[in-house]
Amino acid sequence: MVDQLNVNYEYLENALCNTTGTTPLAERFRALFTLKNIADDRSIDIIAKALADDSALLKHELAYCLGQIGNPRANSVLTKVLADPIEHEMVRHEAAEAIGAIGSIEMLPVLEEYLKDPNQSVVETCELAIDKIRYDNDPKNKAEREANKSCYNSVDPAPPSTSTKSIEELRSQLNNTDLSLFERYRAMFALREIGTPEAVLALATGLKDKSALFRHEVAYIFGQMQHPASVPALTETLRDSKEAHMVRHEAAEALGSIATPQVLEILESFRQDNEQVVRESCVVALDMYEYETSGAFQYADGLEKQGEAQNMHSLKLA
Repeated sequence: MVDQLNVNYEYLENALCNTTGTTPLAERFRALFTLKNIADDRSIDIIAKALADDSALLKHELAYCLGQIGNPRANSVLTKVLADPIEHEMVRHEAAEAIGAIGSIEMLPVLEEYLKDPNQSVVETCELAIDKIRYDNDPKNKAEREANKSCYNSVDPAPPSTSTKSIEELRSQLNNTDLSLFERYRAMFALREIGTPEAVLALATGLKDKSALFRHEVAYIFGQMQHPASVPALTETLRDSKEAHMVRHEAAEALGSIATPQVLEILESFRQDNEQVVRESCVVALDMYEYETSGAFQYADGLEKQGEAQNMHSLKLA
C-alpha cells in the first residue's frame, strides 16, 4: 500500500491534469493509476478534476478508476458525465459502469433515466449497472459473492457464473442473445476465470456479437488474461477499420498488455490511425508493452515512489 504521508499530490495532480501542457499521455496514465491505488478523498478529487480534459481515452479511464476505487464520493461527478449528451460515448458508458461498480443502491433511479438514451452503449451499460447493483445489494447473493472471489484485481460489471464450469456451456451462454446482458457477461467472466486456450477461443466468438459494448468487454478481458492465444483475434479486431473505435481501442491496449514479440510491430503500425482514440491507445499500449518486457516490478517508472501503480490491464483498463 501507499504511504500517504509521503505522497506528493501536487506532482501527481500536475502530471495527470497536464498543467504544463507537455506531459506525455503515458505518464499521465501512470499518475492516474498511482492515484487510483492511493484511493483517498484527495485522489478522487484530483481524478475528477482531470475529467475536464479533451482526451476521450483519458476521460474514460478516469471514470473507470473512480468506479474501481468504490467510494460513493465519486457518484456526483460520474452522474454529471453520464448526463452530458455531448460527451463521448466511451466516457458516458464508463461513467455508468463506474456507478455500477461503486454499487450505491440509491443510484438506481439515476441509471434508469438512461435506459432510453439515444446511445445504445450507454443504454446497455446502464442495464448492466442496474443488474449489478441489485445483485450486490441482495442478501441472498452474499454467500455466492464471498465464494466467488476472482484472481483479477478488478470490480467487474458482472460476477462469474457459478452454475456451470463447462466451456462449451459457457460459450453457448455467452452468445445467447435471448439472455440478459448480465447473464451473458457472467459467462464471459467465468471463461476468464478458467483461463485455458480453449476458454480464450470460446471468448473470441464474442468478438462477432452485434453489440459493440459486448465486443469491447471481450477485448478488455483478453487484456486482463494476457494469453497469447488471443493475439490473432485481437489483431483482426484492431485491423478492422469498420469496427467501432471503442472496440479497436480496447484491442490495442489488450495487445500492449499481452506483449508477445509480434505485438510490437502490430501496435507500431496503428500509431497513425485515423481514429484519435485508437492512436492514443496504441501510444499507451506501447508503453505497457515496454513495461511488460522490461522486467520492472511496477507499472510506475518515475512514479514508483508514489505507490504501486500496477499494469493497467490487470486493473481493468476499459
